[in-house]
Amino acid sequence: MLAGSLVMMKTLNAQIQYPETKKVNQTDDYFGIKVSDPYRWLEDDKSDSTKQWVKVQNAVTQQYLDAIPYRKNFREAIEKVYNYPKFSAPFKKGGWFYFYKNEGLQNQSVLYRQQGLNGKPELVIDPNKLSLDGTTRLQLFSLSKDGHYAAIGLSKGGSDWQTYYVRDMKTGKDLSDELSWVKFSSAAWKGNGFYYSRYPAPQKGSSDLTAKNENHQVYFHKAGTPQIEDKLVYENKENPQRFITASTSEDEHYLFLNISDRGKGLDGNALYFKNLNQTSDTSFIPIVKEITNNDYHLIDNTKDRFILKTNEGAPNSKVIAVSIAHPDILGAEIIVSEKKEPLLSANTGGGKLFLDYLKDVSTRTYVYNFTGKFLNEIKYPGLGNSGGLGGNKDDKFLFYVYTSFTVPPTIYKYDIATTASTIFRQPEVSFNPADYETKQVFYPSKDGTKIPMFIVSKKGIQLDGNNVTLLYGYGGFNINLEPGFSATLLPFLNAGGIYAQANLRGGGEYGEKWHQAGMLLNKQNVFDDFIAAGEYLIAQKYTSSQKLAIRGGSNGGLLVGAVINQRPDLFKVAIAQVGVMDMLRFHKFTIGWNWIADYGSSEKDVVNFKNLYSFSPLHNIKSNLNYPAVLVTTADHDDRVVPAHSFKYIATLQEKYKGSNPVLIRIDTNSGHGASNTKKNIETIADIYSFIFYNMGVTPQLQ
Repeated sequence: MLAGSLVMMKTLNAQIQYPETKKVNQTDDYFGIKVSDPYRWLEDDKSDSTKQWVKVQNAVTQQYLDAIPYRKNFREAIEKVYNYPKFSAPFKKGGWFYFYKNEGLQNQSVLYRQQGLNGKPELVIDPNKLSLDGTTRLQLFSLSKDGHYAAIGLSKGGSDWQTYYVRDMKTGKDLSDELSWVKFSSAAWKGNGFYYSRYPAPQKGSSDLTAKNENHQVYFHKAGTPQIEDKLVYENKENPQRFITASTSEDEHYLFLNISDRGKGLDGNALYFKNLNQTSDTSFIPIVKEITNNDYHLIDNTKDRFILKTNEGAPNSKVIAVSIAHPDILGAEIIVSEKKEPLLSANTGGGKLFLDYLKDVSTRTYVYNFTGKFLNEIKYPGLGNSGGLGGNKDDKFLFYVYTSFTVPPTIYKYDIATTASTIFRQPEVSFNPADYETKQVFYPSKDGTKIPMFIVSKKGIQLDGNNVTLLYGYGGFNINLEPGFSATLLPFLNAGGIYAQANLRGGGEYGEKWHQAGMLLNKQNVFDDFIAAGEYLIAQKYTSSQKLAIRGGSNGGLLVGAVINQRPDLFKVAIAQVGVMDMLRFHKFTIGWNWIADYGSSEKDVVNFKNLYSFSPLHNIKSNLNYPAVLVTTADHDDRVVPAHSFKYIATLQEKYKGSNPVLIRIDTNSGHGASNTKKNIETIADIYSFIFYNMGVTPQLQ
């Protein structure tokens, strides 16, 4: 730490002049309780007033960040370590192997194909050439069974909306097809056409980035025809907030509909199918007729059975088989019983079942035959995660990717007959993974529950309570935070930082019970787990409250906003990214209603309202608290967690906070729920690291 850094920090913080945000007289009544919402006008992303507010807020934030002397150094250090070739695992179709490659700093990865594993690569699609700023992304590339046609899904500026196109892969020519208003969809091929999900076009005058998305529909599109000729296959107007997605079996005999209704607070799904070879009957047959809190995911089919993964009667999930002739879920046969560890995913390839389990947040993969006989385990190098095993029934080998905090994604080739794994492609990086170490600890939360946490640092770091430490968390939606490599983390570690990743309740690290322990009326457990993680890091001398930063995005942004209201004294810096900050109105925008199953709804009953109101980041900001330095990040094209959450939150924080720490918002353009290209991602992370070190008065020793 340098004295000059502290003086500069205090001077700059004292000079911040926040723009005055106008207030309106808006009050809502929830079960007799009046709740003021003076910044409601910021929900209108199209208004000139909101656009001007964004411009002024960004100017204040950029002036602050520009004054940090080592901001450019952080960006250069991240670029240097990030600049290495990155590959995806290959996938085979129509005699070709397809794969993605990023040369290092390309904004988007490029799709190639080659004949055989040693063939000469040829370009398929370079998304970097589809927009001037490299923010158009290739979200979907799905090949017909024979590889003749490809459905190509593109999104612009980080939006979840996609436009689908079709390419003839034999000629390399794009057809005239253009399918609009596609969202949360795949391309389920049948012959020379595919099933896909879309929404009706937004009403004229409404914002396609904020308007509520309702009436998900499944259509069939034939290659080479206009969208207006697409055939409506399924919709449910009586239940407009249902997600309806389609898939087809490998042999294309069956079409499946997966239907969920989280807007009604249900966490599971219904499952229907249709035999596409029977032209006389066009109706769908239920495998699971009603939507409950049980989930059912189709894995594969044999001649006479459907094989599924489900958590019905098995919180950690099991594998079952259902007769195709008599598809009654009540008569299902158990193929692989539930284990102590949660079953994360189930795939098939080469006539085998590949089941990925999570044991203390590290992947274990077991191989079975289709009758449930255990065959072998695939051994991984250490604490890490792996995925991607899966393919067609006639495949002789498959590919998977293994990674950990300090091991870049490494592609392995798995021989099905010999069960041997060999490295197919290993990244050539400019750092030595042996210079870093990862520990896994288990710390007690407020109620005594043991919570796992990974701690990553350079080897030999001193535990003197004086290390800049970044604690990351999520805790929701049954999502796991597994050990995975990020090159952008290395400059933070090289600068002397420690990274901690806590596996909070609300995720799925220990199955559905772990998820339920952090959702709905149990949501406070998530915040308690995160606070306890900070207390553990301090007690064990990794850091101190003056050197501890926290970061989270989306549901993790909610987490950050909630805990700094509850324990502002514990943290020096807080980074809240694309957070769900208004827990009373989140369901009013785009697909926010889909989160009711995890959060509850302020309109359901007084119990749910009071629970949400008790931790809603926006509604619990208090003027008598000394908040940490806060940097909120969002983007203009985030149509998942709309930026109004962050706008209203920072306006309220700037109004009520009376201390000297900066409370700023960084609003990206042409970006969405995540960075829309590599350049924007590097810039955002460099700003976050700079903000953290600067507000701790520490000058990073960047290499």
